[in-house]
Amino acid sequence: MRKSTITVDVHLDEDKVPEQINWTATDSTADMMQQAKAMMLAFWDGADKSALRIDLWTKTMMVDEMADFYYQTMMGMADAFERATHNQELVREMKDFAKEFYNKFREQQLKENA
Repeated sequence: MRKSTITVDVHLDEDKVPEQINWTATDSTADMMQQAKAMMLAFWDGADKSALRIDLWTKTMMVDEMADFYYQTMMGMADAFERATHNQELVREMKDFAKEFYNKFREQQLKENA
């Protein structure tokens, strides 16, 4: 059996707010740590039937970047759900919701910046 390792380093300020997030994976083509402004990590505890999550973002993560990140994450979750279940109807609804979320965000930004 092969083993793959993912390493995440989070640099915190004095108030324990993330300033920098770096990651690397043994199966990655990158030969050095990669920087990220945000991360979401989820594990499924089968015994407890609950999700364990870590959501972090740095001080430099902009609101519009967060909306992009959430939109792309929701679309990716829909793709993964489709691969796992082949439930086209629910996948379509998930993607429709993600698009609606993103469009509403953009509308709000336009109103605020007008």
